[in-house]
Amino acid sequence: MLKVQLPDGTVKQYDQPITALEIAREIGPRLAKAALAAQVDDAVVSLNDPLPEEGGIQLRILTAKNPEVLDVVRHSCAHIMARAVMRLHKGVQLAFGPTVEGGFYYDFDLEQPLSEDDFPAIEAEMKKIIKENEPFERIEKSRDDALQLCRDLDQQYKIEHLETGLGEHDTVSFYQQGEFVDLCRGPHVPSAGAIGAMKLLSIAGAYWKGDASRKQLQRLYGTAFFTKQQLDEHLRLVEEAKKRDHRVLGKQLELFTISPLVGPGLILWQPKGAIIRGLLETFIKDELQRRGYQPVYTPNIGRIDLYKISGHYPYYQDSMFKPIEVEPGEEYLLKPMNCPHHVMIYKARPRSYRELPLRLAEFGTVYRFEQSGELSGMTRVRGFTQDDAHIFCTDEQVPDEFRGCIEMTQFVLDCLGLKNYRVRLGFRDPDSDKYVGDPQKWDRAQKALVEVCNNLGIEAAVEPGEAAFYGPKADFVVRDCIGREWQLGTVQLDYNLPSAERFDLEYIGTDNQPHCPAMIHRAPLGSLERFIGVLIEHFAGAFQCGWHPNRCVFWSSARSLKSSAAKWNCV
Repeated sequence: MLKVQLPDGTVKQYDQPITALEIAREIGPRLAKAALAAQVDDAVVSLNDPLPEEGGIQLRILTAKNPEVLDVVRHSCAHIMARAVMRLHKGVQLAFGPTVEGGFYYDFDLEQPLSEDDFPAIEAEMKKIIKENEPFERIEKSRDDALQLCRDLDQQYKIEHLETGLGEHDTVSFYQQGEFVDLCRGPHVPSAGAIGAMKLLSIAGAYWKGDASRKQLQRLYGTAFFTKQQLDEHLRLVEEAKKRDHRVLGKQLELFTISPLVGPGLILWQPKGAIIRGLLETFIKDELQRRGYQPVYTPNIGRIDLYKISGHYPYYQDSMFKPIEVEPGEEYLLKPMNCPHHVMIYKARPRSYRELPLRLAEFGTVYRFEQSGELSGMTRVRGFTQDDAHIFCTDEQVPDEFRGCIEMTQFVLDCLGLKNYRVRLGFRDPDSDKYVGDPQKWDRAQKALVEVCNNLGIEAAVEPGEAAFYGPKADFVVRDCIGREWQLGTVQLDYNLPSAERFDLEYIGTDNQPHCPAMIHRAPLGSLERFIGVLIEHFAGAFQCGWHPNRCVFWSSARSLKSSAAKWNCV
């Protein structure tokens, strides 16, 4: 017996297999006609996907009024684009075709390279497919049958993915639309006619599964909307974004450069850009001093054992530069995180409760091995500097300290004129095994974050599965002047790195007994490179800041940069 709870609280019961579309028809023909997808508990699914046959679920029927549906439309349009490309070109090998912010892409392996000259023909074929309005049909197959189907289709990348990436799955799903069949978990709209307007945007190179040692594929980008008016507005914003591109403005204003000889993803700050960075550093350092932080400096490398103990090496190994063997059996890493270094400063001598909270701050440079295809100017780099700090405190001090970190981040963003932001709480997914530590400590930490946000009047959305592997976090997601969102500042609560299972940190409490401190990670700006890249695009190179009594971050910059093309508008 399946119990289905609807948004209005109504509960329906079914003792036979049923789909969300059939339930929508029971509710009413108008809803069934408008329905495009469904939400079962926290997951968005296709309308014709079979619902569980037992237990209880919460069900929402989603229409064009629900923002979650736009991703479903775009994913369906990615299939339509792939189908059109296969109609126009022979021997096409399909890779992956996910949605991304603002649209979708599909990776292809073709004998003849595509170019923007091919876009009109591909779009014309896509329009034919949309007009035909054929349904998207889900097909479940055992792994062996799925492999045979992909062999029959001669899709080599799908065969490899089934044998490796999906090697542990007993059954997989395909979606078929007309002659086009693709390995896909969905969801999709009921039929192609739900796509009101679409546009191909660009083409780029991308390695299979992001591995630079594998074959380079052709990545075709596009977007889709319910109406042409929505598409036109989006394309207007895309053009505006091109005018604000920090990579173009950064070169014009002589703020930074990237040298192929130095290495991709490594920023060279030019004098004018260094002035901007220096102003921000001074602003933050002054504020840190007012708030009782103590400066520290740590090296740019560390023994690999340090990051094994912290857990960063096991969890983020693929995103780190390869170890450097300085002597037989002794390996070092380019510093991927500042926090283990700050932990060792705390641990350098015995600590008393009288010293807590201990707030250690550093503009620390770290290194991450981002894939070459993911690098983008200053916003996605391989070496960057964080306005990093770590607070060691007692459990009783956690709410006040976390509140202070939230308030400082708000203050910094407000002073810089970035006042349109939201707070996102990243919590542990209880069904995932990627998180370390005692579940009870996680529950305590997550509860503390919610209480702090409630006390500050912050309406923070909780996103399960978005926590750091060691603790929950509050991310500040800033919306720029043309509506794009950027994750910048972050505050994270951590009971795991200080624990006996990790670094075994202690302080002597009022009872003269050892206790384990809590640890808070925070960075109001996040990465200086990323933050300044966002500032360049937000202000289109005409920097300004929000006014605060007797405080203006950039007030002296006009004199400092009077010979540059940059403009400075204090408000």
